[in-house]
Amino acid sequence: MNALRDSPILSMSDVTKSYRSGGSLLAASGRRVVALDRISLEINAGEIFGLVGESGSGKTTASRLIVGLETPDDGQIRFGGENIVGLKGRAKREFTKQVQVIFQDPYQSLNAHLSIFDTVCEPLVIHGIGDRGSRRIRVCEALETAELTPPEAYLNRYPHQLSGGQRQRVAIARAMVLEPRFLIADEPTSMLDASISFQIFRLLHRLRETFGVTMLFITHSLAAARNLCDRVGVIYRGRLAEQGTARETIMHPRHPYTKALLDAHPRFGCSNRHGFDTLRDVERPRPETDHCLFYPRCRLAVDNLCNLHAPILKTLDAGHRVSCFLF
Repeated sequence: MNALRDSPILSMSDVTKSYRSGGSLLAASGRRVVALDRISLEINAGEIFGLVGESGSGKTTASRLIVGLETPDDGQIRFGGENIVGLKGRAKREFTKQVQVIFQDPYQSLNAHLSIFDTVCEPLVIHGIGDRGSRRIRVCEALETAELTPPEAYLNRYPHQLSGGQRQRVAIARAMVLEPRFLIADEPTSMLDASISFQIFRLLHRLRETFGVTMLFITHSLAAARNLCDRVGVIYRGRLAEQGTARETIMHPRHPYTKALLDAHPRFGCSNRHGFDTLRDVERPRPETDHCLFYPRCRLAVDNLCNLHAPILKTLDAGHRVSCFLF
């Protein structure tokens, strides 16, 4: 497995994506909202990379760009060394066989009118793989891989007849039936309770160990990333604030935003705060000039520096990088 992790399977280089908001039928498009701002990262073959941030930070936009649901305004996205922006035809079909997505809400991501067999079999039909007999075998194998056993007990059931955890396992089986090289798991446990979430984390980890599949794990929870991921990138307003191994980033966070995320995580039986206390009670006005994006919220920000310049992502030690003038 270590040999698989020596080279990046996916890379994003200076990727930017923006949208227009506030427009109407009678007025011109509104202000420009930057979802991703020159983001660069590499995901090594065989690893689980966590992209962590609060809602609106740009995590899901990154995943949509990777799978081609949207096109970046600028920058490159490469998979297996090949540029994947704007793929069409046969190249696009081959790419979608190798990269699959597990969505946040397992009920909405499954067609309520399709049986579990038809749901998991659908990717095989789309790509013209096998006949009905061989497809049934592959569907059963995928359900077993997702720990839905015996698989025959689920083939003729429908999503509404399953629990939330079982529906998410069906979604995982559907993603794995094509034997992909890369999985994007977009908040796959946010709709599930803690005990079921732990089982899904364990399943995803086993998929990596058994099949060597690489994963991008998108989450708002550093605790979830710590349990599952090898490395993490902490994203804030479309820019990477910090990146490093999951253990180092969470045990020894550098960026004030990473510390704020940890402070927000509940700690049962004791204080809910880790004591970093990096958030201001009242936000500062956002500067008109170039500035650190976290400046309005940051208690540690330095005036005449953080409000006048945007920090760049710098390497500190052992691959740990942070975008902050304090380091």
